[in-house]
Amino acid sequence: MVRKVNSKNQSQSVIEAKKLSLTFETNDGPVHALSDIDLTVKEGEFVSFIGPSGCGKTTLLRVIADLETPTAGTIEVDGMSAHEARLARAYGYVFQAAALYPWRTIGRNISLPLEIMGLSKAEQKARVQKNLELVDLAGFEQKYPWQLSGGMQQRASIARALAVEPDILLMDEPFGALDEIVRDHLNEQLLKLWDKTKKTVVFVTHSIPEAVFLSSKIVVMSPRPGRIFDVIESTLPRDRTLDIRETPEFLELSHRVREGLREGHSYD
Repeated sequence: MVRKVNSKNQSQSVIEAKKLSLTFETNDGPVHALSDIDLTVKEGEFVSFIGPSGCGKTTLLRVIADLETPTAGTIEVDGMSAHEARLARAYGYVFQAAALYPWRTIGRNISLPLEIMGLSKAEQKARVQKNLELVDLAGFEQKYPWQLSGGMQQRASIARALAVEPDILLMDEPFGALDEIVRDHLNEQLLKLWDKTKKTVVFVTHSIPEAVFLSSKIVVMSPRPGRIFDVIESTLPRDRTLDIRETPEFLELSHRVREGLREGHSYD
């Protein structure tokens, strides 16, 4: 496989959507999922999509991943079409559920995409070990998914997404089903992972505190048809702990997101 050479710098975009819309045709008539989306995500950013259920957050993420095809507008991912980016493995995708095969060990779950890529056993092992360490699961490669907690399973899922060495990490509410204590812990770990890897992260969430805590940019979406109502640049320092949630700056950002969600419901 030929890998692309990434020559971008921090000021250049890795995701660019222009006038993007998506309509699903159903037996009950057309469903307008996305409408007139303009979005720029720059290299190294952590961008969260937040909005009410059914607003198109996950649909937009799936368009970026070439899992859905827009009916109007354009999208570029890592300087190419979304389809080309998928073939080039420019992104790793983390689903809402860990989606680990129960009959494969954690190590063999992480190595699965590497097996498909045809990498040597030695390269597979090296990447598995590297990414287990990144998500603090070193030593668990011989365990099976059922032997791990829900949070650990999701960390293994993140390690699997990172194993293909993508430029972009797409995450669809990966912590939504976890309890608040575990979720807070994984939020802190994800920020550390982002800092270590310098990946561009696009993250879907329903949680205002999660979006504000994690993100360098928050995209507030309105109800269907999904539109971008507001794009909020975070003023928080990149090096954050959970204590920052008690600061006036965090509360002010949270208020702006909440107001955007409220106003977006009356979007005309």
